[in-house]
Amino acid sequence: MFLNKIFNYPSSRRTSVNGARYYEINNTKLPSVTEILKATESEHKKKSLLQWRQKVGEKEANRIMHESSSRGTAMHKHIENYLTGQVSLNLDSVNTDESILMSEEIIQNGISNLDELWGAEVTLSYPGLYAGTADASGIYNGKQSILDFKQSNKPKKREWIEDYFLQISAYAMAHNKVYKTQVCQGVILVCTPPPDILFQEFIIDGDEFTQYQEKFLKKVDQFNLLSKM
Repeated sequence: MFLNKIFNYPSSRRTSVNGARYYEINNTKLPSVTEILKATESEHKKKSLLQWRQKVGEKEANRIMHESSSRGTAMHKHIENYLTGQVSLNLDSVNTDESILMSEEIIQNGISNLDELWGAEVTLSYPGLYAGTADASGIYNGKQSILDFKQSNKPKKREWIEDYFLQISAYAMAHNKVYKTQVCQGVILVCTPPPDILFQEFIIDGDEFTQYQEKFLKKVDQFNLLSKM
């Protein structure tokens, strides 16, 4: 992997506007991609989450979500440290930390396909519309790409991860708009925790990528309407 810092990614500060998550970049506040997706999620998705919480119980649901969030944060940090040269991949070591085992699975099976890295944990914004943080940007298997790393308690099916595709499409649009790039694919790298440690790669490109970009822009419009109510 070749590190090529050709883009000057901005610094940002996360803030809140009327309880919603925003990014402050160059004294401009923009809603986060994740906040837009959360605010505009379908009634079906809201109902499904509610039914799950009722099924497992509020206390257990909170425990599972906290555990998943903490593990995901640790996994992301280890991958970021690898991408920025602060740690190396050591498959010979005996490690029992779930987040490290998962991150090394993603590094070995996914990030090994990253030909050129532009940046890790980079702030991206589409002027006047939204902002967010992409896990990585660069050239993946010969194509300009935005990458996102996910932890999951169980294997994913493509039809379950529409929000992942919307999120990465939003980041790609922002990158292309600001830096005049031609990011043409989004790469989602997923891993489940031990004992299985199952790695999955999902790629979105072509017409499907364009359709998700258009769909996200409609969600931006919907979010703006909701914000005015």
